[in-house]
Amino acid sequence: MSGATPGSVLAVTAHPDDAELWMGGTLARHARHAPVTIAVEKVDEQRAAEARSAAEMLGAGVEVVDRHREQDCVDLLCRLTPEVLVVHPRNDMHHDHRRVSEIALAAVARAIIETGFPRRVYACDTYESWTLDGPFPGRVVVDVTETFEIKLQALRAHRSQPLEHFVGMAERMGASWGGRIGKPYAEAFQPIPVLGRLPAATCL
Repeated sequence: MSGATPGSVLAVTAHPDDAELWMGGTLARHARHAPVTIAVEKVDEQRAAEARSAAEMLGAGVEVVDRHREQDCVDLLCRLTPEVLVVHPRNDMHHDHRRVSEIALAAVARAIIETGFPRRVYACDTYESWTLDGPFPGRVVVDVTETFEIKLQALRAHRSQPLEHFVGMAERMGASWGGRIGKPYAEAFQPIPVLGRLPAATCL
């Protein structure tokens, strides 16, 4: 379970609802203490508006881009210098998630060499905690009990999406990870090495 002092966070995601669905409780928790930014691809005007509304509920800023590109991610990382970067798993079952993860991770080394940031990188959870290679290996489990209702409120801002399915999945996954640390709700992350440095399994 995370015991670190929250630092600034950049979440680079594929879809307008990804941040809320996979890590909304954690982002809301960090936003109480430090800047949080969500960078997401634009699908259409309605979904971009939903992303902005949901991010505001979490206490986060949002960067809506036409499409993630490596140089744009480098520029964003250098401009924001986040302590923490969160991306999709490289072996995510969704092809858009895999594509965006590869782009964001390709930008990390260049940003670190230029600015020293981000200092920690993590992969977020995915559909029912299953990757292409099996169960999601969430080694960092964050208690989001206090911010779980904020997460659900923000998720429901995505009114164009199948919310009954998404909210149900979020509740199941939150309760499942929470049960592993003796809390009502939690979210899980996987540390990713950054130029040979691996975040401690108790930090996010």
